[in-house]
Amino acid sequence: MGEEGRRYSIVLKNRSNLRLEAVLLVDGLDVLDGRSASVRKRGYVVGPHRTLIVEGFRQSNDAVAAFRFSPVPESHAQEKFGRNRNVGVVGLALFNECGTYPWTDREVKRRP
Repeated sequence: MGEEGRRYSIVLKNRSNLRLEAVLLVDGLDVLDGRSASVRKRGYVVGPHRTLIVEGFRQSNDAVAAFRFSPVPESHAQEKFGRNRNVGVVGLALFNECGTYPWTDREVKRRP
């Protein structure tokens, strides 16, 4: 259970031998541009056996607006766009690199 005002991060661990693209959303908003989320948007590329930590909505290459637990009326989605339908939802769309196939028997058996 989140406490109001506390920061949180999203941690993704790629345990495969493949490069993966992760399109992330928080409160229905894309974490890279802070606008409506879509699987057609670009995401983060996570290398094999690498970990990605996303600490907030990207504002520039160097700055992020921290993820914080808040009441619905004070959520980023409500304040910026007047929408609260997906507040509290954290979503992920994961894509393998073109030309790779992640569901081989060897890859599936290797995962914990």
